[in-house]
Amino acid sequence: MFGRLMPTEGKFFELFNQHAALCVKGAHEMVGLMTNFDDLENRVHAIESIEKQADKITYATVDMLHKTFITPIDRDDIHKLITRMDDILDLMEDAAQTVSLYDLKAVTPEAKRLAELCLACCQKVEQAVGLLHNMDNSQKIVAICEEIDRLESDADHVMRAAMSKLFRDEPDVRNLIKLKAIYEILETVTDRCEDVANIIEGIIVENA
Repeated sequence: MFGRLMPTEGKFFELFNQHAALCVKGAHEMVGLMTNFDDLENRVHAIESIEKQADKITYATVDMLHKTFITPIDRDDIHKLITRMDDILDLMEDAAQTVSLYDLKAVTPEAKRLAELCLACCQKVEQAVGLLHNMDNSQKIVAICEEIDRLESDADHVMRAAMSKLFRDEPDVRNLIKLKAIYEILETVTDRCEDVANIIEGIIVENA
């Protein structure tokens, strides 16, 4: 039955793919931002623009959900998946705006590493979402979701080490507060990617 519904209601998967591609695009911008602040204003604007594009896709998905009688996967799963994916870009926008508002003067290797892990997670989300239209891909999808879990654990370790270093070595309390906020937002991006992976694994269990 799942396979028969695919051709007629495949638009949902197209929207998922479009959104996932924007997550990757935003994460690339975030890595650039956390590498250096030379082009800060343009990077922040780019991430904000990408987030707005993703919002439109989220709205379109929810609108289609209201208008579609039969969906290829559970309606609640569709809603949870697109909203959790949207959370990823919302947080990246938060991180970019926080860097700008807090007037940070220098990047840290830890912030760059967390941004790189955000990008790696988003790339895996894009891969998993891209395979979701066909349940014959279930084993590949589960393997990708396991990689997302591993990357999220890596981000946890990086953030804990970063926090330890920050409280041990940073003499400026204001700078400590600023960097702590950035680290936490970036790590939370990987948490949201893991949430997406968990939703996808649930879809696999229900439909494979």
